[in-house]
Amino acid sequence: MSEPVRLQKIIAQAGLASRRAAEELILTGRVTLNGEIVTELGTKANPERDHIRVDGKLLHGPERHRYFVLNKPRGYVTTLSDPEGRPTIMELLAKSPKAPRERLYPVGRLDYLSEGLLILTNDGELANALSKASSGVAKTYLVKISGQPSEQALHQLRGGIMIERGRLQEGDRRNRVLTQPAEITLTRGGENPWYSVTLTEGRNRQLRKMFEEIGHHVEKIRRIAYGGLVLDVEPGEFRELTPGEVTALGRASQGRKVERKKVLPEAAKLKEPAKPKRKPGAKSSFKPAGPRRRSR
Repeated sequence: MSEPVRLQKIIAQAGLASRRAAEELILTGRVTLNGEIVTELGTKANPERDHIRVDGKLLHGPERHRYFVLNKPRGYVTTLSDPEGRPTIMELLAKSPKAPRERLYPVGRLDYLSEGLLILTNDGELANALSKASSGVAKTYLVKISGQPSEQALHQLRGGIMIERGRLQEGDRRNRVLTQPAEITLTRGGENPWYSVTLTEGRNRQLRKMFEEIGHHVEKIRRIAYGGLVLDVEPGEFRELTPGEVTALGRASQGRKVERKKVLPEAAKLKEPAKPKRKPGAKSSFKPAGPRRRSR
């Protein structure tokens, strides 16, 4: 028989909510234990013996945890529903015949116009641990900007720069926050260059705000790595993580170092030379082969 466990942990393990959200369910009186409403966070229960209900619905023991990586396309929100009626990643998943039956939640967010690697799981414990700022999980993005920043400006970004927090009144000093140091390398040059940027935090619209501070508009953002996990599926597609990848995410959530591929596939694509475009009206250099000679 299993040992008694805190109620919020049982609820999180059942895939109903993250640990923090489970605590809120308890505090608001939406959880009952053997018929009695529970509002104390320290309350423990035996998931195999006790009857636990959330909003009147009986928990049937821990749900099998599942973990997926999705390549989120632009034009989708990373929420379960959207009051503005925009398409959600859950609607995207539902279109697939291989869509998992479990209720999944995104780990962190990518905004509506951003794309790339997004983790989906029903493991509330891991999702909560990965989302904590204190975990310092490395996340790598490809960022396309307008114009060419100076090396001095990039040095500012690498060392940390003050950006708008976005919660208090604009212009208030308390509304400014210093970003953590970032790794930034040029991936493809040109008038609108691409940079590889690795962050260990995830503030709201952080990349856009960082580059705006040095006078450059962000045109595209694509997340290509999260901890030791690397983006390797096409836009709009998803796959289930291997046990080794799940273990690596667990290590990353604890602040432990995780090895990953040195060359990221998505970054390597940008380094490939672009195919030259034919000018309008230009003659093709292709010459049809002449008639083959018959051997005698």
